[in-house]
Parts: sequence; structure tokens; C-alpha cells
Amino acid sequence: MNSQPPRIPPSLAPRDEPLDLLLDAEPEPGFAPKPPRRSRFVRVLLWTLLVLTVLFFTPPAVVLVLRWYAPPTSAFMMQSEVQPVKYEWVPAARIPQTLRDGAIAAEDQKFYTHWGFDFMAIAEALEHNEKSKRKRGASTISQQVAKNLFLWPSRSYLRKGLEVTFTLLLELELPKERILEIYLNIAEFGPGVYGVQAAAQEFFGKNAEDLTPLETSRLIAVLPNPRKWSAKRPGPFVQQRVDWIMVQIGHGPPAPEVPEGTELPPPGEMPVEPGFEGGLPSDAAEPVEGEPPGDESAEAGEPMPGEPAPESGSEAARPEGEARPAQDPATSPEAPPAETPPPETPPTS
Repeated sequence: MNSQPPRIPPSLAPRDEPLDLLLDAEPEPGFAPKPPRRSRFVRVLLWTLLVLTVLFFTPPAVVLVLRWYAPPTSAFMMQSEVQPVKYEWVPAARIPQTLRDGAIAAEDQKFYTHWGFDFMAIAEALEHNEKSKRKRGASTISQQVAKNLFLWPSRSYLRKGLEVTFTLLLELELPKERILEIYLNIAEFGPGVYGVQAAAQEFFGKNAEDLTPLETSRLIAVLPNPRKWSAKRPGPFVQQRVDWIMVQIGHGPPAPEVPEGTELPPPGEMPVEPGFEGGLPSDAAEPVEGEPPGDESAEAGEPMPGEPAPESGSEAARPEGEARPAQDPATSPEAPPAETPPPETPPTS
């Protein structure tokens, strides 16, 4: 029979050190508990979710603030070549009604009926741009506010995507009148001149509420190309556009009678610089130097619309190469006498 005591493992063997010394003992130097190791994929995923959350909630919050507060500046103002820019916000109550009506007539006639995009105008612009060297824009007022306020003028798919996003946010979070108010306050009316108040003081020496219908029409007429066209000294092409806007806002000559339901476009197809598209183009092109005005589509010998067809015996109806029939001098109409130049006065000595 084994009389030896059972063997106790060293870890369970009693120690000679006092209990207080064991409790107060400091850990060995260099010892620290290691945190659980997090994989790189999890860290990337968390950062991605954080960035997407910020991107998702920040734009709606920024746009919603515009419902009550005026923007202190815009992206286009900060990128303007003319610094410092001239900009002063005015509330909607100080903006003339003729200016609002003119902006809608010239820039976006379906402003109150669409949700930020005029798809019919976009399709027509694409078809026109494929056939003509003069580019036609189809941006609505909401699209121009989104671009001028938050983005940059150069064209790219990234900018167009962001423009669509901000346009939808503007339409969802702001009423139409507020969008129009922002547009008229941040639109560029001249080099470094932003907003109707700054434009009224710069070009006409008065406040926005004191503008006349003619002056408001001049401001609206230069919106598609404010860095080349002048509201203070409009050229013939801009003046043609001013006349059309005056008719649309009810302060011009009576418009010609047209069939009911016909939508009149503005006169002139306006060349648009990159970043300033959006002006509503028209059917009448700007006159080209050296070419007489007239209907290019009308062929020689065809009657213009509204003119009576030539009679069978008239000169216009005679086929080319056919001899002119002889006429009786007694029955032929008498030709008017030719004008003779006045006699030259002999020089006096």
C-alpha cells in the first residue's frame, strides 16, 4: 500500500508569500490585454456606411434650410472670374410681378406644371442639336437653381447626376414661389452681377421694386448669355427678344392672331455657352450677315402661306423656258413711265 501523500500540481501548491503581497503585486512590465482584432473589411464597411449616411441626409437638410433662410452665396458666385461679386438678396415682395412673369415666359413656360424636368423640351432640344450648330438648352428654372446654387458650370455626367438629385430635392421640399424667388436672386445678369437687386442698381441705378416692365424685360432677355449680352445696351438680337417678352407680360403691341392652343416660342434661336443653358429658344434665327431675311424653306415659284396661288396666265405660273405670248398693244396694260434722274446742276464759277 502506497503511503506517500498525493501529488499536488505546482499551480495549486500553497505559497510562502503573504496574501497581501500577492494581491498588491504589479503585473509584469510589457504585459497588456490585446483588443479583439477587427478585420479590415469591417472597418471599410463601417466607414462606407458613415459616408453614405452623411451624403444621404446632408443635401436634404441643406435644401430644407432654404425654405426659410436666404443663401449667403452660391457655387457660381464663388467660381466667378469677377471678384468680389455684386449680390444682394431681396424678398419676393420686392420683386416686380413683370419680372416673375417674364422669367417664366422666357425660361420655363411649364414651371408650375412640371416636377423639375420638361421632358418634351429635352427631346426637342436633343433633336435640334443633332441638326444645328446652334445648341439649344432645355433646363428648367428648378434645374438652373440646383446648378447655380450647388454645382459648377462645366458639363459632365457627374454634374448632371448631381443636378438631377438637387432638382428633385428642390421640387419636393420647396414651394414653386420659393424656387422662383431663389432663382431671381442668384441668377447672373452680367459679369459678376448676381440677383435682380444688384442688376437693377448696376444697370439702371434703382432698386428692384422700381423697375419698369421694359427694364425687367431687358434683364430677362440676357439670362441665357449674361456675360456677352447687355441689359443696359441691348443689341438688335437682344432687343428682338425684349419685344417678345414685353408681349408675353402684357406690355407690348398686340400679338398676331394664331390658332387656339398654339404655343408661341420666343423669337431667335439663342446660342448658349456651356453652363448657361436653359433659355427658351425660338424658331426665328438670328440674322446672318450677308444673307437677306426671308423664308429659306420657300422655293422659287411657290406661294407663301396665306398668299393666293398665281393665275394660269400669270408670269409666275408659266413654266421655265416657255415663250411669253404676244399681247395686243391696245389691251395690254400701260407701263408706268420710267423715272428720270434730276438734271445735274452745272457748277458755278
